[in-house]
Amino acid sequence: MSVLRAVIIDDEPIVLTGLMRKIDWGKHGIELAGTAKDGLSALRLIRRTRPDIVLTDIRMPGLDGLRLIEKVSAESPHTMYIVFSGFNEFEYVRRAIGLGVVDYLEKPVTVTKVEKAIMKTLERMEREQAFAEMKAKWEANREERLEKATLDLLLIGEEAIDNWKEAYGVEEPSFYAITVLAFDGDMPSLPIGPSYKEIKIRNGNERLSVILHQDRRVSEWDERLSSLNIRERYGSGRTYLSLGDAKRTYREAVRALRFGKFLEESGRIRIEDVEGKDNKPYADLLPLKEAVLVALRTGDKDGVDWALNRFQAWTQEWKLPPERVEEELLKLALLCTDVVRETGGDTPTLGSIRHSELRELDSLGAMFGWIRGKLAELMLWTNTARRDMKHASLERILDYMEERFAQDLSLQELAGLVELHPAYLSLLFKERLGVSYRKYLTGIRMEKAKALLREGERVHEVYRKVGYVNQRHFAETFKRAVGMTPGNYRDLHSSGRRYGHDE
Repeated sequence: MSVLRAVIIDDEPIVLTGLMRKIDWGKHGIELAGTAKDGLSALRLIRRTRPDIVLTDIRMPGLDGLRLIEKVSAESPHTMYIVFSGFNEFEYVRRAIGLGVVDYLEKPVTVTKVEKAIMKTLERMEREQAFAEMKAKWEANREERLEKATLDLLLIGEEAIDNWKEAYGVEEPSFYAITVLAFDGDMPSLPIGPSYKEIKIRNGNERLSVILHQDRRVSEWDERLSSLNIRERYGSGRTYLSLGDAKRTYREAVRALRFGKFLEESGRIRIEDVEGKDNKPYADLLPLKEAVLVALRTGDKDGVDWALNRFQAWTQEWKLPPERVEEELLKLALLCTDVVRETGGDTPTLGSIRHSELRELDSLGAMFGWIRGKLAELMLWTNTARRDMKHASLERILDYMEERFAQDLSLQELAGLVELHPAYLSLLFKERLGVSYRKYLTGIRMEKAKALLREGERVHEVYRKVGYVNQRHFAETFKRAVGMTPGNYRDLHSSGRRYGHDE
C-alpha cells in the first residue's frame, strides 16, 4: 500500500501535540498532513490535503466533528474517520456509526487506543480495497463475458441467445429490437438514452456497436441516427425485432461499411444504399471484356490499359458494390487465363487466380491494380511464348497443309495439331504471313492446280484433285487468283499439246 495521509482535528492543544509526537506515524505508512483546532479550518485543511484518514474531536467551535464528517463524506466518500469525545453519549455514537466512522474513542485518548484505532482503520481500508479490486475484476470479467457472448450472437445467431442472456445477467431482457453498426475507425459516442443499451465489441479489425432497443418505436432511432453529424465512416444494418436476427443485421452492417470504404464515402452508409446496385444494366460491360481479351491476344498493352480504364470508370459511374466488382474481375482474370492457354501456356506456372486475394482488398483502385498486375504477368508470358514457339508451330502447320491441301482443312483441325486456340492461330497466320489461313490454303491449291493444268490435265479432273467439290466455284476462284480461266491457263501452258476446250 502506498503512503497514506492523515490529519488531526482537536481544539485542545495538548491533544494535538500529544498525537503528533507520540504516534509513530511512519511505522504505519502514514504521513501527517496537518492539524486544525476548529471545524471550519478543518474543513479547509481537508479540502486542501485530501487525507485518507481523519482523526477528529466531536465537540469543536464553528463546526462539530460529526457535521464535518457529513460534509466531507459527500466530497470524499473513501476517507476513513476516527472520532473521540469526552462524552460517551448514545446519540453521538449512533450518528457516528451511521456515518461509517471506523472507531469512537472516549477521552482521554491514549497512544495505545489511537494505535489500535489506526490498525483497525488500516485493516478496514485493506478489506475495502480488496473488495473494490475484486468487484472491478468481476465487472471486467462480466463485461468481457458479455462482449464474447454478444459476438457469438452476431456470428452464430439464434443458437447463441441463451448464453447471451446468461452473460447479460437477466433471464428475459426487455429488448424489443437490435441494430448493428460497423465502424471504420474509432467508435464515436452515440446518444444512448434510457431506451437503448449499447454494447461495443471488436472482431479482428471490425469495430462494432450493438444497439439494443427497449422501445418499440424503432423508427425514431433510425431518424435520430440519420440526424447526427457523424463524420466517421460506418455501415448500419437494418433494425430487427428479434435477437435471433442479430446475425443478419451484423452482416448487413459489415457489408454496408465495405461498400463505403470501397467508394471512399464518409458518414453513414445504410444497407439499403447498397442493395439493388446489382440490378444496374451491364450492356456496356461485355464489349469492354472482349476488348481486353483481343488486346491480350495481340500483345497490345495500350489496348489492355484503355479497356481496363474504361471498365473502372464504368464501375465508378454505376457505384457497383465490391462483391459485384470482385465477381466481374475474377471472371475477366479467368477468361484471360484461357487466352494464355491458346498459346499453349502452362497456366499453373503463372500463379493461380484466387478469390481470396480480391476479398482482402477494400478499394476500387486496389482491385483494378490487382487485375492490372495479373494481366501484365499474363501478357509477358504470352509474348515470350509467342516468340519461342510460333515459328515451329507455324512451320508444322504449313507442312501439314502442303501434304493435305486437297482435304477439307478447318481452322480447328490445324489448331488442334499444335495445341493452339483457333483464334490465336488465325492471328498468328495474319501476323506471320499477312493472310488468313483460308487464303493461304487457297494459294496452295491454286499453285497445285496450275501445275496440273500445265501438265495438260483437264479442268473437270483438276478441281477435285485440289480440294474443290464444285467446278464452277473452282473456276471462279482460279480466275480471281490467276487472272484467267483454268482452261485458258491450260491451253497457254500445255507444252504444245492441244486438247479440246472443256470449260
